Amino acid sequence: MDRRKFITNTALVGVAGSAALATPSLSQGKEKLTMVTTWGRGSFGVHDAAQRFADNCNAISGGTLEIDLKANGELVSGTAAAFDAMTSGTADAAHFAMYYYIGQNPTTAFYTAVPFGMTCQELDDWILHNGGRELWDELGEEMGFKGFLAGNTGTQAGGWFGKEINSAADFEGLKYRMPGLGGKVISKMGASSITMAGGEIYQALQSGAIDGAEWIGPASDESLGLHEATNIYYTAGFHEPGAGLSVCVNLDRWDGLSDGHKEMIRVSAGEANRWSHSQYLANNGAALERLIAGGTRALEFPNDVWDAFGKGAMEVFEENMGDDLFKRTYESAMKSMRASSGWISKSAGAYMTQRDRVMGG
Repeated sequence: MDRRKFITNTALVGVAGSAALATPSLSQGKEKLTMVTTWGRGSFGVHDAAQRFADNCNAISGGTLEIDLKANGELVSGTAAAFDAMTSGTADAAHFAMYYYIGQNPTTAFYTAVPFGMTCQELDDWILHNGGRELWDELGEEMGFKGFLAGNTGTQAGGWFGKEINSAADFEGLKYRMPGLGGKVISKMGASSITMAGGEIYQALQSGAIDGAEWIGPASDESLGLHEATNIYYTAGFHEPGAGLSVCVNLDRWDGLSDGHKEMIRVSAGEANRWSHSQYLANNGAALERLIAGGTRALEFPNDVWDAFGKGAMEVFEENMGDDLFKRTYESAMKSMRASSGWISKSAGAYMTQRDRVMGG
């Protein structure tokens, strides 16, 4: 598909507004990139990652490259608007989870997470060394962006439910907040998959508008107060084993940047990616302890539920194999994941099992 035709057909913003802001912001050799996000200002983890990226660029550029961060609602609102603003030129860049845009192209999911997919380390391995970068550039050429990983939540929780899940049949009829291809999987199990911004989840869960929701993990979920709406929490999920957050720059805008500014963006995103993952790992354990002390029941899905997740995941993948780029991306990602996990399981995995046995956990 022609990239400019794609942008014309998918942008939801007005042509006049796009034209007014598409001209690069130049002043005495300086560049200013307006970056929108899907995160509320101050949202634990996700907004922190976007802010870290912006601060990195602003600091290392010595004032020649400014990232003007606009949180959700400050320039555009909602999960869909950020991508459209960035690709149309209303904004220069955006920070988001790419799987919010599977309706435009299902291949976007691989750069956040897919069911039973890659951990944070495995995602990094794929992008940096095993072909993911080249495929992401191909997708970006089609859709109008240049993307970089700039955050990772690590393994996400299975989420919050109004009732216990004792079998796969318990998903029948549930209204559950889960975006991405994971949402497609639970739809096959009889649930209604709902996508909404993080800041909307608590009210929807408390009011009964939804029956359950996954957000990220203990620290982020605690910050939203989700434990005040229900105390049933499944701590391991199938849908996002290492969810990447992306910073994407409008492709025409990217092509007009100097090589030096491009490198600043790449390096700033890479540092934010590692910092973000560590932030989650450093905070989730203590947050889970607080949740449990406050009455949260930390549960695990039974095996037949995991089996249903797996069956649904393979059906969702198969349904999209008719798209050549999706198929090639899936095959590349799975090949890389197997290569990484083969060593990780025999080294770090075996070591951690023995460490827990010898040292008492």
